[in-house]
Amino acid sequence: MIAITGATGKLGQLVIEFLAQKIPAKHIVALVRDLDKGKALTNLGVTVRQADYDKPHTLDAALAGVEKLLLISGNQIGSRTPQHKAVIDAAVKNQVRLIAYTSILNVDDSPLELAKEHKETEAYLRASGVAYSMLRNGWYNENYTDLVPVFTANNAITSIAPQAQINSAARADYALAAATVLSSAGHDNSVYELAGDNAFTIEGLAQAVSKHTHVEVKAKFVSDEEYLVHLVDLGVPATFAALLVDAEAQAQKGYLATQSNALSQLIGRPTTSVAQSLVAH
Repeated sequence: MIAITGATGKLGQLVIEFLAQKIPAKHIVALVRDLDKGKALTNLGVTVRQADYDKPHTLDAALAGVEKLLLISGNQIGSRTPQHKAVIDAAVKNQVRLIAYTSILNVDDSPLELAKEHKETEAYLRASGVAYSMLRNGWYNENYTDLVPVFTANNAITSIAPQAQINSAARADYALAAATVLSSAGHDNSVYELAGDNAFTIEGLAQAVSKHTHVEVKAKFVSDEEYLVHLVDLGVPATFAALLVDAEAQAQKGYLATQSNALSQLIGRPTTSVAQSLVAH
């Protein structure tokens, strides 16, 4: 049995869809916090079990009989380390053989504030004694394509990182990579730096958005303080907005870029470019 946490999330659903193309659906367990939200997954023929990161007793029951587990990192920043530890502890108790974990690109030396809990989780997973696969995901194309209406409304992409090189890929690329690792052999105690094959700049992104939408969009570079205000004005909570400002600042230093082609190797094709995601979006 292969189980996926956060199965009703965007990434989790895609992983399950790809897994169901590789192995019988009856061997897939979708772990969800809310069973009602998980009902749609039963249409794929998978087993749906309740698993709440904050309720360890649900985790023990959810992981019964599971051989491999995909631990998709939680979205409650600041609470993720104890949540992830609870899942790992339950996996150890249930003798899960392998845990794949969705970490963050370049985590070993990444100064991103967002990397802190990933570093802590990776360290705990390594110390658990369970075989692991660290899936260090880079940025998603959707981080940008979902904001196209904002870009076109303002005729600008606001940023603080004119020199940033960003190797992003489509969410589906990362999902397929995870499904590949879970459904094939040879991934014990492995580390994958996963990102898009080709980097882009904010200037390049603006050009791609302009070409796709036929609306002139330019890169607009501002100070950290102005960028924070911009994000808050868009409705981003102040605490999370500060993390995004930090991420852009570190992108300027190269921490969202990589020369690794591990993602395209795992999925067996080139990664999806931002331009391709714009068309799909």
